[in-house]
Amino acid sequence: MTTVTDSSSAVIMMMNMILAFALAFVVTTATAATNTSLTVDLGYASYTGVQNASTGLTVWKGIRYAQPPVGRLRWQAPQLLTRNSPADSSTLILADKFGPACPQSLPQVPGASSLFIPGNEDCLFLNVYAPSNTTGAPLPVLFWIHGGGYGEGDATQDLSQMLAATAHSHPMIAVSIQYRLGAFGFLASKEVQQKGHLNAGLLDQRAALEWVRQHIGAFGGGADVTLAGESAGAGSVLLHAVAGAHKVGDPQPRPLFQNIWTASPWIPTQPWFDSPAVERHYADFVVAAGCTSSTDTFACLTTQDTLVLQWASNWVSTNQPTPHGNWAFVPVTDGDLLKGPPSRLLTGGVHGSNALIGNNADEGVLIVPATIRTESDLRAWLEEYFSELDEGDIDSILTAYPPSNTALPPTSYESDGLHPPTANAVSSAATGVQQRAYNIYAEASVVCPSYWLSTAFSNSTGKKTKTAYHYQYSVPFAAHGADLSAYWGPPTPNQGPDLVQAFREMIAAFVATGNPSNPLAVANGLSSNVAADWPRWSGPDGSHTLVNLNQTGGTPYFVQSPTGVGNVTQYTGPGLQNRFAAEDADVWEGGRGQRCAFWQRLGEKIPE
Repeated sequence: MTTVTDSSSAVIMMMNMILAFALAFVVTTATAATNTSLTVDLGYASYTGVQNASTGLTVWKGIRYAQPPVGRLRWQAPQLLTRNSPADSSTLILADKFGPACPQSLPQVPGASSLFIPGNEDCLFLNVYAPSNTTGAPLPVLFWIHGGGYGEGDATQDLSQMLAATAHSHPMIAVSIQYRLGAFGFLASKEVQQKGHLNAGLLDQRAALEWVRQHIGAFGGGADVTLAGESAGAGSVLLHAVAGAHKVGDPQPRPLFQNIWTASPWIPTQPWFDSPAVERHYADFVVAAGCTSSTDTFACLTTQDTLVLQWASNWVSTNQPTPHGNWAFVPVTDGDLLKGPPSRLLTGGVHGSNALIGNNADEGVLIVPATIRTESDLRAWLEEYFSELDEGDIDSILTAYPPSNTALPPTSYESDGLHPPTANAVSSAATGVQQRAYNIYAEASVVCPSYWLSTAFSNSTGKKTKTAYHYQYSVPFAAHGADLSAYWGPPTPNQGPDLVQAFREMIAAFVATGNPSNPLAVANGLSSNVAADWPRWSGPDGSHTLVNLNQTGGTPYFVQSPTGVGNVTQYTGPGLQNRFAAEDADVWEGGRGQRCAFWQRLGEKIPE
């Protein structure tokens, strides 16, 4: 096994930046003195929070929400902790440190298989952030799921900056969680289905939601929960919105959340748990874990050394047949929690009342190989990534994404979404056939799922009216994950203070009211007051509207493209002003609505 060394740490940092799935870790100054008034008794343990003088928040880090999923509990549904009465005083814990990260599995990119980042299987911890609450009324709750392709990431993203910046207008409680990743969270096969539980990582997330319902009142939170995440975290939110029973064994759904916020919901292909590709990954994992000679491979896996299993998970994920830029272990259709792919399930009912759904302008740039030069290269990549499709399907994709008939500029720049060349031909990172590949992946895996989700939340069922609000983050360079720093902080130089404040207030308003409308002058900038009265996704005439979040003004500067090809022009202050505008989402980027309908029809075959 190769562990991380100083020489390889730079490679890991670059990979995390390129994939935009790792979360920033922001350290704030806190008062670490134990305060018994900040101690919360959960029955199984008591946790003492830490007050932060600069943010005005109290934070509880590293709260255990389920039993350690080790040994016989590997690949089983998480076991909630039981309440003791009275609580054992010896279990008083100063909650000033994040819990250990779960075992990590990297994606299949050059050099990844030689890296190994160990984690800790005992990782089912969460964190709670709470402002001072002078009213005493229960506060709304933001429940945050980190991204990372279902293989990377943790809950160390500091949520303090946004909560502190919006506490004056919309105070809220925030909870961030960890869940099993890689093979530990998403190993699948007939054997796993028979002897364990599929989609264990998603079940962890549900267990944390159960914990919130049971315990968040002790921290000042109420029953109004907004389920949120970015990338695979947002994809998780989407899956919970279309899932079956909200708790393992429940005959009926249980309302564990009221609203959702998804930032760039990443939806990889979601095969059946016993499909050939999934069984191949399971077989490769068994070999790498040294369990092929056992008469009961599942039993062998539950008793194998954790580092051996962690190495095996990373090895399978970083080598073929895992497609380039992807992870081997992701959610599968299990027939219970997930009864089909999102493309089909989103045509039916969804859980929740209101949805705030976003995508970025350049979602595909950091995932697709940056070596596509010819039409043959493009076809070869499509055949590898969408391996379930036949030649006719590949032809239909190429027809839906034709070469641009507009003269392309000698240098890259951002499409404005309204005029040619569109994102199918140009971005800040590429032009021509390479950009076609970027846009195909972006729309198939992120943007179109966000469109489908908005549409699903625009449909009314029974007496309950569902509402969706959609935005696109377009501040150059709007790559996958670039929006995280705008709301969680610290902002990057190209994110002006007005944009940061508006974005944070928009999110806070949605968590508090189910509507992101924001009357602040800075939120509207040069727009026609669109942020003050946020348009719904679905209009009375059936049209679809998104709000494009961009800026104007500022001074240009150049940064190297994360693909390593050329520079990206960005703009910094002073002089940056918000330019938010309502746009027709269906005609956006040369007819994106029609292409998303195409992907939804094709979704059963991929499946996605």
